[in-house]
Amino acid sequence: MKRLCGAVLLVGVVTVGLSCGGKEPTMTGPGEVKVRLTSPNSGLDSAITFTITGPAALTSAVPGAGLRLFQQPLGGTSTRFALIGQLSTGAVILTIGVQDISELTQYSGSITGVALPNYNLRPLPGGYALALTR
Repeated sequence: MKRLCGAVLLVGVVTVGLSCGGKEPTMTGPGEVKVRLTSPNSGLDSAITFTITGPAALTSAVPGAGLRLFQQPLGGTSTRFALIGQLSTGAVILTIGVQDISELTQYSGSITGVALPNYNLRPLPGGYALALTR
């Protein structure tokens, strides 16, 4: 009888555990968002300009490893950035601070230019994209 009660209790706990929550916990308040690049020319580009737009001003911006960041002052709902350095697909090119991480889906990034090491601009969109994730 004790084994049966233990088994029923274990099944109940597992069932409740599996039915709770989604993929990610719901969070509110300040947080960080990673900006990842998708590029058809991974490692062959040396500069990118883009704009991040969202419901509130960004609180911080930190470039990815090996990249140099130029930006307009943070404030307002749209901020322009330029990064110089070797750009690789899938790499985090920028980490931004947001006022409320629960509004992540309201933030977006649009690429305005990509340059080769010889400063020639690539035609856009050309397979380039930005992804904003936690």
